[in-house]
Amino acid sequence: MNPLGVPVGYGAGTAMASVDQVRGEALWAAGFDSFWVSQVFGVDPIVALAAIAADIPQFSELGTSVVPLAGRHPLALAASARTAQSALGGRFTLGIGPSHQMVVEGFFGESYERPFGRTAEFLAALLPLLRGEPADVTGEQLTAHGWLTIEADPCPVFLAALGPRMLELAGRLTAGTTVGSCGPRTIASHIAPVLRAAAAAAGRPPPRIMALVSVAVTDDPAAAHAAALAGGGVYAALPSYRRVLDLEGVESPADLLLAGPIERIVEGLADYVAAGATDLRIAIDATNDGEREATRAALAELLTG
Repeated sequence: MNPLGVPVGYGAGTAMASVDQVRGEALWAAGFDSFWVSQVFGVDPIVALAAIAADIPQFSELGTSVVPLAGRHPLALAASARTAQSALGGRFTLGIGPSHQMVVEGFFGESYERPFGRTAEFLAALLPLLRGEPADVTGEQLTAHGWLTIEADPCPVFLAALGPRMLELAGRLTAGTTVGSCGPRTIASHIAPVLRAAAAAAGRPPPRIMALVSVAVTDDPAAAHAAALAGGGVYAALPSYRRVLDLEGVESPADLLLAGPIERIVEGLADYVAAGATDLRIAIDATNDGEREATRAALAELLTG
């Protein structure tokens, strides 16, 4: 195990434009424990991870972090996830989330009036399907009756959750949560207690908490912070992120960037672990290719000893 004591994955982000780019990022991330791809405008990460399965035997876990539920039906999403699980030999974890109003209504034209209710109904259908069981749900927002014949191991699920009700749902039903723009103070005081209490009440194993942390090995932390600040305005304005940033006592996700020498970054990552994060997902937020490579090399050396 690496010195941090928890699995450390590499987050390739939302901007992957091709399967070749995903493959390249995965090969570049050698030394990390896991590999994660998110979805906004780029490739479908479930498809992309299945497509490169044969090229990346080094990772113990690969997954999405996250794909939005908008535009999907539980049967279709479960079919994609179990297909990816078949291709990846049981190493696939499906990260999902209700997304945000601007995405659900603006992109997909769906209602965001009751995101919690729709997510609960979606999980009621999705989770049995991912275990290889039939779905039988007639809800207020969706209906799913059917089964799949895809041969694959059961597929774990992370539910992106920041609010108390969504955290309770994640702890009660899923393997855990994946959080972004969420610092260690908020994980310790808000995320971990609610999630763990819900899992314990449901008789489930302790849930996983995978924290997204942006890092940069650099001689100029101020420049790295300024670059992150310029690119992170939209996240700070989203209500769910705004709440956890306020809980952390920071103005922007840029204020959570760990930038400087590798020793400073390791100290910051250790704070997340001490706060309750069971997994770390690292995003490299460097200002140039040299810093990006230096950051990857320093982290790879740390993780492999």
